[in-house]
Amino acid sequence: MCLAVPGKIVDATEIDGIRVGRVDFGGVTRQAYLDYVPEAAPGDYVMVHVGFAISKVDEDEAQRALAMLGRMGVLEEELGSSGDEVPR
Repeated sequence: MCLAVPGKIVDATEIDGIRVGRVDFGGVTRQAYLDYVPEAAPGDYVMVHVGFAISKVDEDEAQRALAMLGRMGVLEEELGSSGDEVPR
């Protein structure tokens, strides 16, 4: 199953002209491409789908979505168990 998962941008940088950020998904950190949300900055919450941040969301919405995904048992499936992987 592929879902957009909410996470908080920890930091952002540019690599070869592409904005990339570390995003915290409730304790699991991954890198995500940020070019689709140019207004997003560290501290903002974004919805990430297959390694790409696709929209900004407010913190309350992000927390509700994370809680629901956790209750459904799909967070581990979506995020895996190892950290800081660069999407390809």
